[in-house]
Amino acid sequence: MMFGYVNQNCEATIKVAVGRIGSAKITVDAIIDTGFTSFLSLPYSIIIDLGLPWHYRDVGTLGDGSEVFFDIYKASVIWNGQNRIVDVAASDAVPLVGMSLLHGFNLQIEAVEEGRVIIEALT
Repeated sequence: MMFGYVNQNCEATIKVAVGRIGSAKITVDAIIDTGFTSFLSLPYSIIIDLGLPWHYRDVGTLGDGSEVFFDIYKASVIWNGQNRIVDVAASDAVPLVGMSLLHGFNLQIEAVEEGRVIIEALT
């Protein structure tokens, strides 16, 4: 089970440990984005600092319907106490947790400032 909180902007957040495969990890605060279908997005600055390996370039559709290219990198994250290898989309925005990382989990959000965010594996 993993826990987070709702911040002052009414965004559900969680801490995610992320790093290069086989290396030490750093913890980032990420916003849960149910409209984001990939695993995780990180700013280029964090990707460079971690030395994540580039994997491929992909096309993504934004909320306004426009299409943009994203560079995709490979990273290791600690998710529900387990190491997982995931795709990381590079962006100029804050870190985001997407639906692919949440797949197979129940997400509960108390949608008030400082509300609890609970993520637990489905059985």
